[in-house]
Amino acid sequence: MVELLSQVIRGLILVYVFTCASTSAIGQAIRFEDVTAGSGIDFQHDSGGGGAAYIVEGVASGLATFDYNQDGWMDIYFLNGGQLAGSRREVPLKNRLYRNNGDWTFTDVTEQAGVGDTGHGLGVTVGDYDGDGDEDIYVNNFGPNVLYRNNGDLTFTDVTSEAGVANGNLVGAGASFFDMDGDQDLDLYVANYVDFSYDKHVPIVIGGRNYQAGPQYYAPQADTLFRNDGNGKFTDVSEESGIRAVSGPGMGTIASDFDTDGDIDIYVAQDGTENLLWINDGTGRFEESALIAGVACDYSGRQNSSMGVDIADYDNDGLLDLFVTDYQSEMPVLYHNLGGLFFEDATRRARLPDSLFAHVHWGTVFMDADCDGYKDLFIACGHFDRIEQLDDRTSRKVPNYLLRNSRQGFFDPLDASAIGLGQPESSRGACGEDMDNDGDMDVVILNADAPPTLLRNISQSNNHWIGIELEGQSPNSFAIGAKLMVTSGDLIQTAEVYAGRGYQSSFGRRLHFGLGSSMQAELEIRWPNGTIEKHELEVDRYHRIAQKDG
Repeated sequence: MVELLSQVIRGLILVYVFTCASTSAIGQAIRFEDVTAGSGIDFQHDSGGGGAAYIVEGVASGLATFDYNQDGWMDIYFLNGGQLAGSRREVPLKNRLYRNNGDWTFTDVTEQAGVGDTGHGLGVTVGDYDGDGDEDIYVNNFGPNVLYRNNGDLTFTDVTSEAGVANGNLVGAGASFFDMDGDQDLDLYVANYVDFSYDKHVPIVIGGRNYQAGPQYYAPQADTLFRNDGNGKFTDVSEESGIRAVSGPGMGTIASDFDTDGDIDIYVAQDGTENLLWINDGTGRFEESALIAGVACDYSGRQNSSMGVDIADYDNDGLLDLFVTDYQSEMPVLYHNLGGLFFEDATRRARLPDSLFAHVHWGTVFMDADCDGYKDLFIACGHFDRIEQLDDRTSRKVPNYLLRNSRQGFFDPLDASAIGLGQPESSRGACGEDMDNDGDMDVVILNADAPPTLLRNISQSNNHWIGIELEGQSPNSFAIGAKLMVTSGDLIQTAEVYAGRGYQSSFGRRLHFGLGSSMQAELEIRWPNGTIEKHELEVDRYHRIAQKDG
């Protein structure tokens, strides 16, 4: 009996060691290289403060990746803070657009393009609002917002006034383009944060130092919904749509078909109150349903201070799941989709690392870093105050996280320094994008009051992949809201096309699917107008697929 027990124990040890070694080997195959220094990007984010610690400083800023000149390479638009009251800057702060040269170098084309807004930039979304076949930029500011129309000749025009989307003098957050009423043009959801102005500033002084007051010190704001009238103008329909019925400190947004009824709904991460899920009846009227769906709070009923949000089918069961980042002393929440507009908090079951609890997490990206067919998770972290003077569990600058999808329903945290995630900063927005068109996903990070970080994916893998860029019918020329299903062997992956996601950012319109060892891929597209197409695709390349007539 003793000998038998000894053999069993030895066997279990060998299984454990083999499993750990295999997991480690797979995980360590993921590698990134910080290529910021040689990229030509000289952008430096500035939160715009002068020592008063206004609430709008800490929440800046998001960024966008998109192909502004349609040359096949993803460009980068960085938001910047604006010069706030009591601060002095010799050079005005402005947003910056960098053209991708295709060799990991970038050229600043801000002045030529005319998109150097000097407002206090918080959120951004990119979409073709006028249906002319190129992508336009909407910037959500503290103060009046800005809509830049892409002229198709490498320049943009500020059309905010004629479009009617300045949105007053509010504190902006995330924003999403989507088709709310099925007329195929892109409407605009604009999240608003809190009712802040300089005369309402709440000073928080601890030990003689200024710290930023949280949103609980200010009145909440309702969000804004603009209907696209199809003539270059928008109408504020916040009241009649039902959006005005709830106020709260909105942050990241994403538009998705949560109830799979063919129209697009809206999810809003809220800072310190219940998150919002606006369910669309198909005509552009919405009912708030987050609590019923199970995505308002975490499993304990706690109302978290939520920041960023992304969606993916992380377990490849055909249902799109939801991931939401949160504040310090809160875990981010992974909402597993059960179908029928019901979600469960799967954070603990998925083994998200407890070390996240100490930090503030902002931008987040579902992406397949090793092309194995399962979406991994990138999480950007960092505080906005000198928090280390008050709490020794964290600091203003902390490492970001990459959680590798184990393919077994949970995530394995990878060592940030070992896989090359760059120097710790106080990160905010993050975008996952294949910046060099080599078939794996890279990461661009906006860091508060610091240069950005560009992470090149240099993972060694024999896995295959496909990339898909949809060409929809005008006016929804980039097929925002389309749903895709990719089948490769026994692997089935589901995704949608979004315009606005993460932490107040916009990225990922060109979809990327890892295929593992499979050499074949079948694609099914449900276009925004409901028509369905099927394609057989060659692997290890990008495909641009135009919607057929009818």
